[in-house]
Amino acid sequence: MLGRTGLEVGVAGLGCGGHSRLGQSYGRSFDQSVALVRTAIGAGVTLIDTAAAYGTEEIVGAAVDGCRDEIVLSTKLGIVTPGTTPLGTDYIAGEDFVRLAEDSLRRLRTDHIDVLHLHGVMPGQYDYCRSELVPALLKLREQGKIRYLGLTERFIHDTRHEMLQTALQDDHWDVVMTGFNFLNPSARKSVLPLTREKGVGTLVMFAVRRALGSQDVAEEIMRDLISAGDIDPDSVDPENPLGFLLDPSVAATIIEAAYRFCRHEPGLDVVLTGTGSRNHLRENLAALALPALPPDVLERLEGIFGNVDSVSGN
Repeated sequence: MLGRTGLEVGVAGLGCGGHSRLGQSYGRSFDQSVALVRTAIGAGVTLIDTAAAYGTEEIVGAAVDGCRDEIVLSTKLGIVTPGTTPLGTDYIAGEDFVRLAEDSLRRLRTDHIDVLHLHGVMPGQYDYCRSELVPALLKLREQGKIRYLGLTERFIHDTRHEMLQTALQDDHWDVVMTGFNFLNPSARKSVLPLTREKGVGTLVMFAVRRALGSQDVAEEIMRDLISAGDIDPDSVDPENPLGFLLDPSVAATIIEAAYRFCRHEPGLDVVLTGTGSRNHLRENLAALALPALPPDVLERLEGIFGNVDSVSGN
């Protein structure tokens, strides 16, 4: 169950953004990306997350045409005027936000969005969202155009989850999207206790991004964290700091370990996985179907990264 929404979803959700954007960033055709989404649906994925900013809403709309009732659609709208910095204060007015939501409905070929999120909100932007955009979301809900209110953090810039810690003091939000991975599991202490207390559904982004897609990059980030004093150098093998994850009794790849780490974290409902490749999609879904990492491995990861809150892994 996705928190208090009552929506039943699979633990693996298809993310339509990230570096790939369903392969659009790498030259895939519209039809190829539609086929990728349909592959995910055929494999049992029931939650699809996109955003106006990704440029993939039309792809998702075409892919779910004919099976819309079987899918939970999650999309996101920015809170600043398009073309301005997403970190700024050139905010969208409430009436314009409603119009943009209606544009998303048309692109998605649906009469309602299951979860509509405010996209990538920074701590200093939240007051505006609460006072000016929550009323617009409520209007859309009253009109039947959305079902549930969602909120996503800008994890790259807000690695300590300051915005969500503030927002979750309110009762507006049915679903939130948070960054979480074994390099930075800080949401475990700062976000998940609040979502569990309030019954707020949780979508996980950044389970695997650039850092955890490559052992070399992950180890480079670890060296940086050691230099910054965020990781105790005595807690890792300097010659092979992540080698313990690749023991045959643990995981076949760092990516597999990263997905399993998130998949079995108490309080996380859906782990989003994004790709432009059918084979890669199948590999990611297979990893999310595997059991939890061994207790001693989880304990070791906590000992190494348990106090890290300064990186996103992007």
